Amino acid sequence: MQRRLILIFLYEADKMGRVFDFLFPSSKVQPPDSPVFYREARMGDEQITYKDAGVDYSNLDPFKRLAQESARRTADYLERHGYRELEASRGESAYLIDIGDRYLAHVEEGLGTKNLVADAMLKLAECDYYASVAIDTVAMIVNDMLTVGALPVSLAMHAAVGDDAWFTNEARTKSLIEGWLRACRYAHCAWGGGETPTLKGIVNPEAIVLSGSGVGFVRKDQIMLGSRICAGDAIVILTSSGIHANGLSLARKVAEKLPESYLHRLPSGETFGRVLLRPTHIYARLIHAMQQAGIECHYGVNITGHGWRKLMRASQPFNYVLDELPPVPEEFDLIQEMSKNSDRDMYGTFNMGGGFALFLPQDSAHQLMELAATLKLSYKIIYAGRVEAAERKRVVLVPKDIEYTAEDLQVR
Repeated sequence: MQRRLILIFLYEADKMGRVFDFLFPSSKVQPPDSPVFYREARMGDEQITYKDAGVDYSNLDPFKRLAQESARRTADYLERHGYRELEASRGESAYLIDIGDRYLAHVEEGLGTKNLVADAMLKLAECDYYASVAIDTVAMIVNDMLTVGALPVSLAMHAAVGDDAWFTNEARTKSLIEGWLRACRYAHCAWGGGETPTLKGIVNPEAIVLSGSGVGFVRKDQIMLGSRICAGDAIVILTSSGIHANGLSLARKVAEKLPESYLHRLPSGETFGRVLLRPTHIYARLIHAMQQAGIECHYGVNITGHGWRKLMRASQPFNYVLDELPPVPEEFDLIQEMSKNSDRDMYGTFNMGGGFALFLPQDSAHQLMELAATLKLSYKIIYAGRVEAAERKRVVLVPKDIEYTAEDLQVR
């Protein structure tokens, strides 16, 4: 009996320590050591997929393909203005218009549901993370633009709410604005304005839908397209900061099952919520430096929705062989443990530590590695694999013995 009381006391003291650390983030965070805590944070044996969490690409992707087919019928209208589209950019992450000596790039992107994690953390820990989710939103726009080699020139914010009272929280709105401004400065682009619609009856009154659009330019001799990929190209991976802004629906589902929700401590001592809200890396600085140095690059992929399957986004058939994978951020270990998803499911849904992929000649890859070492970047760069000639598309993750085929990615 006495031993049992001591164990209960130690557990409760450990739990209160975690709450104290959350309410006072400046306090030194210590890793948890209570086995009771981890035993309680278990789900059943039933698998919870991304589809179960509310995102089914088999519903989304057919619409995307149909929209692309219809959109092609409008391309002729550009000729009235003296321009024409670069048809090869249809289906890419950025749409390109030929305006003479360069291409104009246009992107529309959104944050997804990551701000709901920020809302939960505001209630649970009284910590405001809206600067972080603002950076995430900008990163989603800018990183998509970078895939074709375009650098952003101007961005616009779209902030839709269900009740305009959302904007009366001055601390939160100031944080949102400061985060957006900081991200634009880091990406070296202008913030051109935006829109703040009140969509009563469509958007939850307590929530906001963050998205935006951007325009940029790329010189014709620096264009990056899937059609430029060659057998023998190297595959270079730029590491992620964590989950970035994709897969949050499943992460939120996991948080619902944790006794302390987003306050659950990970092995590092950080909370699940705080780690999820690390802002997405913006890779513009490296791409700009690469272009300034004259390093040839054929293509880029922003590893977001569809996870590592997205490496075979280009139309032509190649084997994309990855001999080295980046370290997996700790939040993915928890998500996998709690959701019972296989490695194949995880790498086919999340970035798993890889935020961006570049496809470039092997000599160029070595030059890029040397350049990156001089830039003091906040992320690492990994010479991860190679492109091989093939009769059909495949992504092969050698360390995990995982293979994805063309049937696993239907976005074009």
